[in-house]
Amino acid sequence: MAGNQLTVGGVVVSRTEIVNLRELRQEVCQVNRALFTSGLVTMHSGNASGLDPVGKRMVIKPSGVDYESLTPEMLVEVDVESGEPVDSALRPSVDLPHHLYLYSRMPGIRGIVHTHSNYATAFAACHQPIPLCLTAIADEFGCEIPCASFAECRDNDLGRSIIESHTSAPAILVANHGVFAWGESPRAALKTATVTEDVAKTVHLAMQIGEPRLISAESAAKYYDRYQNRYGQFDDSSSVNTTPR
Repeated sequence: MAGNQLTVGGVVVSRTEIVNLRELRQEVCQVNRALFTSGLVTMHSGNASGLDPVGKRMVIKPSGVDYESLTPEMLVEVDVESGEPVDSALRPSVDLPHHLYLYSRMPGIRGIVHTHSNYATAFAACHQPIPLCLTAIADEFGCEIPCASFAECRDNDLGRSIIESHTSAPAILVANHGVFAWGESPRAALKTATVTEDVAKTVHLAMQIGEPRLISAESAAKYYDRYQNRYGQFDDSSSVNTTPR
């Protein structure tokens, strides 16, 4: 067995998968509060969650709680197998079923962010993807940001719509609804949601001037490879990129 792996409950996992639940609560709380301070959400809308894949737990924002008053202890811990809260006096976000559905069907993601940010949601209201017309889109997503079909909020309808329409891009618009973004951590999901809104605004402004010109898939692939694999700082001892992307 490789030095960076170990067995937990009969399952071989990477040491990086061992999650301190207290630290996860802190990170998810910080990400939720950042959604509000960065203007990606208003009032109580939106939410962020984080997953502990080994302990089979996730933590998510409680329903209807002010972002400014949110603390790590207020986050709702959920058993991902049963979908039930664990020892919480607060109810989880009503978007909990969507988060659970995505975690169960997208191996490797450890954080999810949901927003109704203005410019990206404007595209969703028109059932339009955000076109691949900026190098910033190529860098972060590698392709256009797709738009999933409209879905009711009951059961797993919305989650199924996302899974049916998602691409290699780590974000998606949901028609008439908003944005879902994900990543290898809650912070990574926050960055993706932030970039989604930023490029949506730029593309909207471009559309006021004329017709945005698309970047070819070949060129986009080159930009994506450069940004994902050569941008930022690396830890020489492990060859791991230490720059948040």
